[in-house]
Amino acid sequence: MDTIVNTLLKFCDQTGFASCHYQNVIMIIVALFFLYLAIKHGFEPLLLVPISFGMLLANLPMTGVFLESVIHAGITNSNQLADAGILSIFYMLKPVLPSLIFLGVGAMTDFGPLIANPKSLLMGAAAQLGIFFAFFAAIALGFNAQEAGSIGIIGGADGPTAIYLTTKLADHLLGPIAVAAYSYMALVPVIQPPIMKLMTTEEERKIKMQQLRVVSQREKILFPIAVTIVIALMLPSVAPLVGMLMLGNLLKECGRTTRLAETASTSLSNILVILLGTCVGASATGETFISVKTILIVVIGIFAFAFGTFGGLLIAKIMNKVSRTPINPLIGSAGVSAVPMAARVSQVEGQKADPSNFLLMHAMGPNVAGVIGSGVAAGIMLCMFGGY
Repeated sequence: MDTIVNTLLKFCDQTGFASCHYQNVIMIIVALFFLYLAIKHGFEPLLLVPISFGMLLANLPMTGVFLESVIHAGITNSNQLADAGILSIFYMLKPVLPSLIFLGVGAMTDFGPLIANPKSLLMGAAAQLGIFFAFFAAIALGFNAQEAGSIGIIGGADGPTAIYLTTKLADHLLGPIAVAAYSYMALVPVIQPPIMKLMTTEEERKIKMQQLRVVSQREKILFPIAVTIVIALMLPSVAPLVGMLMLGNLLKECGRTTRLAETASTSLSNILVILLGTCVGASATGETFISVKTILIVVIGIFAFAFGTFGGLLIAKIMNKVSRTPINPLIGSAGVSAVPMAARVSQVEGQKADPSNFLLMHAMGPNVAGVIGSGVAAGIMLCMFGGY
């Protein structure tokens, strides 16, 4: 009988229940809540499901799927791979995953609306107001310049850019920053509409815009090449991000590499989303995530995103007043980098005011401009603080 009891006690000691702390419980609840939002309410499930499940796995005790000791020490020989933890291996790919994600984004993006209406760049630039608001707010709350720069990029609502910048400036904050950035991207349909309604009148939301001109294939081919040259010369540190974005777009638009564009935008993107999503979620362990700094980052992030939306709407309202052709201010909110979610929200809110209104293509101009704008903002942060 004693042998049986001792065996049972030994078994219980080796289960996750015996090692479960309150931090694990809290993070498991957070992961389940995110899964609920993604599956039940459809809040960007392609992002939230991998992130949430990665968070869930990493916070289940004794699973060994995510080992911070392996991440800090690295893997020096192949024998260590077996015990490294699958999400730990995914996590060590994080320096290249954001750039590869941008390759797929570029292959799925149509820069035609931006080329047809270059004024959209102003709305995309204004929407980066949230980045600089968050930067100065983080400085005021005691973060150093490198940490503040990484936190600030949350305001651009661009997950890959946030990971890319944080990896270089403040790698120890990658978990909370990445989770905050991707969570707010997924919650665009919840966060933006109240701000859009507060900032615009019923008459403004009903404004119908003139049809965009047809953009030639030559223009679409020259655009990614020109943008790559200009930004790489101006901000070399973000050439991997912007370069991959524009390469993906060139594969799509040149007409000679359809197979490559399809692979980049489908199979490759899907694989990368799984890898990046799960490792981002796994980085949000109870030990690193439950802290005062994390709470501050999450709070700053939501205000940063709100200010970015505010900046885009404000410049769109001003442009509508001075422009010869009508501009619906709702498209300004799409200046944040959440492609194409923010543009879809502009479309939905426009159709609530007038069911015959069609703003999606107009909103895509500021939306893709925001992607470029957040990359430029990240480059500025790297130039200013990357050498510290």
